[in-house]
Amino acid sequence: MPDVLVVGASRGLGAALVEQYASAGSNVFATSRSHAPETKRSINYIGGIDVATENAGPDLVSSLNKSVSNLDIVIITAGYFGTESFDEPSWEKELKMYTTSSIAPVFLVHHLVKAGLLNNGSKIILVSSESGSITLRHESEGGGNYGHHASKAASNMVGKLLSLDLKDKGIAVGLVHPGFMRTGMTKSVGFDKFWDDGGAVTPDEAAESLVQFIDSFDMSKTGEFWAPRGPR
Repeated sequence: MPDVLVVGASRGLGAALVEQYASAGSNVFATSRSHAPETKRSINYIGGIDVATENAGPDLVSSLNKSVSNLDIVIITAGYFGTESFDEPSWEKELKMYTTSSIAPVFLVHHLVKAGLLNNGSKIILVSSESGSITLRHESEGGGNYGHHASKAASNMVGKLLSLDLKDKGIAVGLVHPGFMRTGMTKSVGFDKFWDDGGAVTPDEAAESLVQFIDSFDMSKTGEFWAPRGPR
């Protein structure tokens, strides 16, 4: 069974991934910004990891080094969505979105690799979104939410660059759109009104598809953007 790390596992997709991997017998490590959520599974929770801070990587490595020597799968699913418009953009929200989606992964992966926790055969999955696609953005959808869309586009580029830097080490990096989900995050920004028409799925459903995808993911697919459930 693989050793799995899920970054951002206190709720939504992250929590669902943790439950599915743990139920299958994997040795699961999971991070949260504060305390560990309640669960009946045997999960190694690491609290106090805020990916929007510079010390997240060193703190994570310090905790992991006590329990594991190699990680087979790392899934970075931590996210933040702050709504904004052209008339009312938010500097603070954009900084947090860019930091969480496109700056944090660089430093987290850097520290994990330098600590020897990621090696030949390891897989890194950056949970991104089709919302970062320039091609798929249609005029009918309008503008706005600059930080959300642009930080996801930046996340995809970060994943591509990481895949090039880590190719010689045999570490595969995947960029994944897990599907439009019925989560507290999408509800908090008013997207629950699109759930039915948009075919939104539960975090458990999205996690099941993602776990299946990761199982077959390897170096032949590194550096590419994938949507296991399709473009929605």
